[in-house]
Amino acid sequence: MEATVLHAPGDIRLEQVPDPTIVRPTDAVVRVTASCVCGSDLWPYRGVSPVKRPRRIGHEHVGVVEEVGSEVSTIRTGDFVIAPFLWSDNTCAHCRAGIQSACAHGGGFGGPDRDGNLVDGCQGEFVRVPLADGTLVATPEQPDEDLLPSLLTLSDVMATGWHAAVSARVREGGTVAVVGDGAVGLCGVLSASQLGAGRVIAMSRHADRQAIATEFGATDIVAERGPDGVERVMELTDGVGADAVLECVGTKESMEQAFASTRPGGTVGFVGVPHGAEAPVRQMFGRNVGLAGGMAPVRAYLPDLLERVLDGRINPGRVFDRVLPLTQVADAYRAMDERTAIKVMLRP
Repeated sequence: MEATVLHAPGDIRLEQVPDPTIVRPTDAVVRVTASCVCGSDLWPYRGVSPVKRPRRIGHEHVGVVEEVGSEVSTIRTGDFVIAPFLWSDNTCAHCRAGIQSACAHGGGFGGPDRDGNLVDGCQGEFVRVPLADGTLVATPEQPDEDLLPSLLTLSDVMATGWHAAVSARVREGGTVAVVGDGAVGLCGVLSASQLGAGRVIAMSRHADRQAIATEFGATDIVAERGPDGVERVMELTDGVGADAVLECVGTKESMEQAFASTRPGGTVGFVGVPHGAEAPVRQMFGRNVGLAGGMAPVRAYLPDLLERVLDGRINPGRVFDRVLPLTQVADAYRAMDERTAIKVMLRP
């Protein structure tokens, strides 16, 4: 099969690799219908995260089950499935507490499993999914083509935006500010709106992203950044600040902006992968500002979010503004790196 391999910063290649097979009786092999490039894929692509050797990449996919192991009982061949960006057993103590992202027996795509066997990256034609019963969520029937973008967002960005909103304790009628206008930030806007926020301030200076944020429920747009952005949020909230702030970038500057935009007693929900960001503990102490979040437990949110997509309450697939064949995966990375695309879907 063909799969994406990151060789070095800026060096993405589509290569012939071995087809995946059932290694353990709890595995499934999924034929990828759609995958995508994530903002977090850009950290190693840009060289911010080290790339020590060529490696498979990609952690979001939906597809059709081609084969299951002898111990898989809830997923069948032919099912259309959504795969969270981490695989988990969904039965350990952490999973039962709703934190499948810290599963005692789980792991990630694109590297070895706990026995040293490769788990395929998701930007390819097929993927071996460990712990299939605990990981994969099947749709009731084969979805229409126009649902694919929204279903694909459930593997990461929509669930991650939702985690930011839940972690920030978004409440009915409250004021929410969202730092970051990538796919996760835009899904955070949609999540805050779905959770009943009375006011949603999207911090974005790009017209195309502002338009999607407004469609997703943003009531206000703040184009300024840094101290100017904070000042504008304060103007919009009569000098109080937002009840909840969603930090969806992961840099030192975005974290500072998030905390400065939060009212005393409010909460910052963070889901941006931290790069140089640290919590301002003294500021949190003095203003009683909370911090919660982290790596999204996608599997915990999937059933609810899937229902919202299927009944038409949400259409998070709008964050995909470009679709490319897998053969053009290098172009997909360039488009996201250069911010000429919000999020690129790849079709094998």
